[in-house]
Amino acid sequence: MVAATVGRARVRTTFQSLSVRNYRLFFSGQLGKLLGVWMMYVAQDWLVLELSGNSATALGLVTGLQFAPVVLLSLHGGKLADRSDRRRLLTIINSVAGAVALVMGLLVVTHLVTLALVFVFAAVLGAVNALENPVRQSFLSDLVEPALLPNALGLSSAAFNMARIVGPAVAGVAIWLVGLGPLFLVTGLFFLIAPLCLVRMRAGELYRDGAGVAPGKARIRDGVAYVWGRDDLVQALALLLVVGLVGFNFQLTLPVMARNVFGTGPQQFGLLTTALALGALAGALVSGARRHRPSVYVVMGSGMAFGLLEMVAGFAPTFWTSALLLVPTGFGMILFAQATNQYLQLGVPAEYRGRVMSLFVLVFMGTMPIGGPLVGFISEHIGPRVGIWGGGLLSFLASFAALAWHLQRSGERLRVKLRPLHVEVVDAPARV
Repeated sequence: MVAATVGRARVRTTFQSLSVRNYRLFFSGQLGKLLGVWMMYVAQDWLVLELSGNSATALGLVTGLQFAPVVLLSLHGGKLADRSDRRRLLTIINSVAGAVALVMGLLVVTHLVTLALVFVFAAVLGAVNALENPVRQSFLSDLVEPALLPNALGLSSAAFNMARIVGPAVAGVAIWLVGLGPLFLVTGLFFLIAPLCLVRMRAGELYRDGAGVAPGKARIRDGVAYVWGRDDLVQALALLLVVGLVGFNFQLTLPVMARNVFGTGPQQFGLLTTALALGALAGALVSGARRHRPSVYVVMGSGMAFGLLEMVAGFAPTFWTSALLLVPTGFGMILFAQATNQYLQLGVPAEYRGRVMSLFVLVFMGTMPIGGPLVGFISEHIGPRVGIWGGGLLSFLASFAALAWHLQRSGERLRVKLRPLHVEVVDAPARV
């Protein structure tokens, strides 16, 4: 009886943000849009492989083009997020994304699509997403009270990963049944769910004045200077930069592994992505149960765990072994990403949140233009497995180095106790 009561309380706590009407609408709209995003990613990757003759380099290039605008536009998105009505911005941006996806679908259906046009499509959609991401990340703090923000972040990540589970599986079957063109058209319609939900929100129940910071005050350089003056923020962003560059390239490595190592089709490729997303969903729900800013040790420890798990997954001997190992790998990936996100969001004042989160997006996604082509080249010329286990090794080493550097600077020590198993932080001795 007690266990059942505790279980129900944990469920209520895990989904507590959904009791807020505006957040519930946001969650529903994002889930619908993200289903379209992941269906579109699968369709795009398969289209590139068809048009390029199974070239991993071409797949890496389209991935790079898709994320290249992040480098140029993310900081501007953060500036707009701190200056403007975030709800209105998201409504416009998501509507444009849906229109772009519909145009791509028409090109595929009419057999006018070429590899060059796919590259253009990836770059345009990447530009839209580069502006949308920092606005969306900072908009979460407008939807719920501060005490619920960690839960809202975790549930938003859960929506992302639920879409990763369902989207690729549906896309794999849809490619087989109806083809790529109709699938692109459907993804465009899914994109439009988000703006429809946004316009239904009650502006009076938002936790931020829609006007934002005065236009002349929310400057990019001020946001960068603020972060540069915070060692804790610089440390977290630097680690995310390295892990994102070498470890978060599954959009590229999994289709190459599925097609070139295991010799499978789109349905099986969707299963690999689904396995990764199942673990990521669990990681997101665990992160959503957090109520306070995670410590720097949680950030670094989850980075080390992710690196080890990715290394093991890279050596999987069979397709089904790979799918099994990708579940804990996805768990570790999101545990690290969400710990970093919460560490940043809960550690900065509201007036800087848009610009700080634009830096988070920049280092999290802006590494793709470099990491995508690099890992694609390594996968094609050295071996697809190297792109996975090599990324895991470098992610682990970077997290370990960051931990050692922090301990050396702070003078703190870690003490491991076996019964029960946990790690304690021992403060530095006072200096006389």
